[in-house]
Amino acid sequence: MDKKKNKTSSAEKDISKSFYINDMEHVICEDHIKKHTISRKTSYTYSFKVNNHNMKSLKIKIDCKGVKKGFVLLKMANELNELVVSTCTDIREVGKDSWIEFNFPAILTHSNKYLTLIVEFDGDKEIALLLGRRDLPCVKYTYEKLSEEIEDAIERYTYRLDEIYNSSGWKVLAGVYKFRDKVVRPVLKIIKKPFKVIKFILKLFKPSNIKNAAKVLKNDGFKALIRLIINKSRETEDNRFNYELWLKTHDVTNEQIDRQRDYKFDYEPKISILVPTYNTPENFLVEMIESVNEQTYTNWELCIADASNNEETRKVLARYEGDPKIPIKYLDENKGISGNTNEAATLVTGEYIALFDHDDLLMPNALFEIVKVINKDREVDFIYTDEDKTDETSTRRFDPHFKPDFAIDTFRSNNYICHFTTMKRELFDSVGGFRKEYDGAQDFDLFLRTTEKAKKIVHIPKVVYHWRVHQNSTAGAGEAKLYAFEAGKNAIQDSLDRNGIKGTVEMGKYLGIYNIRYELESTPLVSILIPTKDHIEDLDRCIKSIIEKSTYKNYEIIVIENNSTESETFKYYDTLKNYSNIKVVEWKDEFNYSAINNFGVKNASGEVFLLLNNDVEVINGDWIERMLQYAQREDVGAVGAKLYYPNDTIQHGGVIVGLGGIANHAHKHFHREAPGYFARLNFVQNFSAVTAACLMVRRDVYEKLNGLDEDLKVAFNDVDFCLRIRALDKLIVWTPFAELYHHESISRGVEDTPEKIERFKGEIRFMEKRWGKFIKAGDPYYNPNLTMSREDYSLNFHLKNS
Repeated sequence: MDKKKNKTSSAEKDISKSFYINDMEHVICEDHIKKHTISRKTSYTYSFKVNNHNMKSLKIKIDCKGVKKGFVLLKMANELNELVVSTCTDIREVGKDSWIEFNFPAILTHSNKYLTLIVEFDGDKEIALLLGRRDLPCVKYTYEKLSEEIEDAIERYTYRLDEIYNSSGWKVLAGVYKFRDKVVRPVLKIIKKPFKVIKFILKLFKPSNIKNAAKVLKNDGFKALIRLIINKSRETEDNRFNYELWLKTHDVTNEQIDRQRDYKFDYEPKISILVPTYNTPENFLVEMIESVNEQTYTNWELCIADASNNEETRKVLARYEGDPKIPIKYLDENKGISGNTNEAATLVTGEYIALFDHDDLLMPNALFEIVKVINKDREVDFIYTDEDKTDETSTRRFDPHFKPDFAIDTFRSNNYICHFTTMKRELFDSVGGFRKEYDGAQDFDLFLRTTEKAKKIVHIPKVVYHWRVHQNSTAGAGEAKLYAFEAGKNAIQDSLDRNGIKGTVEMGKYLGIYNIRYELESTPLVSILIPTKDHIEDLDRCIKSIIEKSTYKNYEIIVIENNSTESETFKYYDTLKNYSNIKVVEWKDEFNYSAINNFGVKNASGEVFLLLNNDVEVINGDWIERMLQYAQREDVGAVGAKLYYPNDTIQHGGVIVGLGGIANHAHKHFHREAPGYFARLNFVQNFSAVTAACLMVRRDVYEKLNGLDEDLKVAFNDVDFCLRIRALDKLIVWTPFAELYHHESISRGVEDTPEKIERFKGEIRFMEKRWGKFIKAGDPYYNPNLTMSREDYSLNFHLKNS
């Protein structure tokens, strides 16, 4: 990256003097002399000394003439080169030849004596930073008036802090802290270990653990039992997210690698790996190539298209020019990531194409796992795997992404497929390869187009790809390539338009996350079904929240009365007669959630049903529209919502089948504002099931399945219903944009009587008999590498390494 050289100390002195100006605003070099061009490839860096603690804002003057879109990034780093504050401005929000403002707290200039201003631009063209004498940027500083008392206090406390840090007492205390961290804490850790061992042994002899151990010993043998004990010892409260520890028993072993090298497949297609290189650092480039050379599956070719303009990259590539498995094409110009990758594709002679970044790494078993899948089913034409990240030294692996199987709504919300992706060459050719107008999200655009045409998409739940984190990678920080996320948004919009789907794509809460607002094809009558028994304060809160907050008005509410005993309840029902769109119907038999809702449906007039518990409370007004935009789709069978406990923690974030035995809620007890696993609490996605506490379904789907199964009176009827919908090849969608509070099971109570416990066990047996094979195979929208005993997406230490 080209950077403007820092000026001499005299220049710093000049800019420092400006900080002593007493005016509230002061403009430096208003009469500019020249411009410094800034584009995606270049930036502007200027270092200066700070002598004022009351700076409030800084503005630089930018010439944006002819620029239609892009982002200006302003960053400020301290003398340790640590990013202390940054801001991003959409170029469309500023006028031509405009000041772009940069705000930071006053304490920043007080605690950092030297600062570095960095200006970057991601856009369709380039902008110009206006410069004056000595190449100083045209800068406008705004100061904040501080009282003399505050200024005196700042100076007094600063002086006092300096005295403390330089005192002998502080130096002694610092030595004590060092001794504590280096000696005392490690010793205490060793002392605690025997107690942890005793606690673990006692835990092993719990009846449930003994029963599980006996089952493992009977089915899988003694070695499996030992493995279970080892993994159980590692799965503690402290290390359940410890990926390095998890890798010790779940990473591919040397023994497995050796076996793979000797293995012969019936079908051994050539895998052509595409790599566009551009000024790749020597160590990254060599490691990338050697990671391919180390593959246990050997029928591959590494097709490299190089557009570098430096000698270093070309010298490295020259070492491999004689290798027939590594064809290299040197380009006369840099055509961008898409154009360069398409050039690499012209070298392909294999049946399959795999995509690989020039600074990333493959595990030795990567291609073996791909070919293994192809041999199981030759119809498979699109394959992707799990991945993790590695650092610049390739010594640390972290941040594993354990992905779900292909899920169209999840994919349209976030390009979770990413790496390592392989597809049939004919599929790649059929869509015309990469498109340069989507550079930055070119893979997302390609995947959207190829998955639309793919016959069979397979996900391999194994980490075989290491995405390298460094200063200029999107793996490191989203802001490194903001234009990429705009390109991703455009790629999704193009996919919707291409498929005749009416909707608008919006940026999500986090970079790389997207939200689609589908147009409502119509405004059908929605029948809201609410079973209830007494607890009128809950029912009243529920109904009032619907009436007062809902922006969708074409609905009816059907209250299904079930054996209430309190007189106040029936008085409340009388008040509901004042509403023309609310009616109360009576179910006189025993409590059976499935039967009650099926009865309510018979009294409903709507084309869309919304099953709703009486103990929920609507939060956002457009909740019905947010669910209906998915329920209206022919490929969707049911839609669920994001539910919170009253303490603003997650009650329902979708249902994971098999979690905790039969099923449980994802992200339960996470805070309302938590992003969740890879931000999943903040975007629409597909699940195998959602809770019926708030579930929307079209009438035709409900009637085709004859409603909820009445053999499941209380538990799992919603899970069973959703799995039967999935058997119709329809999707289950969960949206975080329909938000409600849920006071779970207030009106029903808890499973605390022998009768209720026996009924619950019977419902478990029912689910095991009907869906046992599905549960054993694993929820396709989850991942076997993730825990089956918690709702927090922590690591599965009990998974058998295969």
